[in-house]
Amino acid sequence: MPAQSTRLSDEGRNRLTPMAQATKTLEDERHEHYMRLALSEARKSPPKPTNFCVGACSVASGLQNTEGDLLATGYTLECEGNTHAEQSCFIKLAALYGCKEEDLGEHLPEGAVLYTTMEPCNKRSVGNTPCVDRILGLRRRDGRQAIEKVYVGVSEPEKFVGVNEGRKRLEEAGIAVVHVPGFEEEILSVATAGHDKSD
Repeated sequence: MPAQSTRLSDEGRNRLTPMAQATKTLEDERHEHYMRLALSEARKSPPKPTNFCVGACSVASGLQNTEGDLLATGYTLECEGNTHAEQSCFIKLAALYGCKEEDLGEHLPEGAVLYTTMEPCNKRSVGNTPCVDRILGLRRRDGRQAIEKVYVGVSEPEKFVGVNEGRKRLEEAGIAVVHVPGFEEEILSVATAGHDKSD
């Protein structure tokens, strides 16, 4: 496989909807704050050649500060098994609310969003439920999606499962996928820790 397979291509960058690039607003700073937090979670992930080190955090977006609206964080391999960052975040949230992961959507606050350093996976190579399916499965009692937006730092490199169609599936379900720019190189450096860089 070529060395650039783990790098974000121009095409991959263009697949994500960027935040407005004009003047930085408080909202932009908020998004950067949570992407930095997700990146700090990714750094906790044990490096392995078979995983990307990813970090995630779930936030109640209706609140106007960056301190009191954090719901949970997660990183790759944080919880038992071959867990992804988003999955770890949801497992911890379900424990917090005292419910099963599949019932979590009924407990999340209105306006809940997810920040993740890498686009959520649409396929799992080892048979676990993909993170896109987990996000889509979080529904409120009235059937609405519980996660309204997913903020991502980079597209998923094609190294393990090929092209990720997860963004398309999320958007078709009414969940916006928004790129938080400025973290790409750092995220990919952390994500590929433990990978053979010569292939």
